[in-house]
Amino acid sequence: MNDQVRFYKPFISPLDPCPPILVKSYSTPPQLFIAFQPPNLPQFSPFEALKYGTLWPALYSPYDPKNARQEEGN
Repeated sequence: MNDQVRFYKPFISPLDPCPPILVKSYSTPPQLFIAFQPPNLPQFSPFEALKYGTLWPALYSPYDPKNARQEEGN
């Protein structure tokens, strides 16, 4: 499981006409977990940096829409 994906259970109103979504998820960016930039942080090559959108692998955040819709524990 990706540590950057968080889950929560929204309030479900008894008057809501739509079927409820029991568990929702959201993605958190990796820079929230790094308080400062450590010295000698590994870097991608220039080609990889353009491919991944960041120079540092520690700040790369993959987005997988399939994982974002899965319920916690699956």
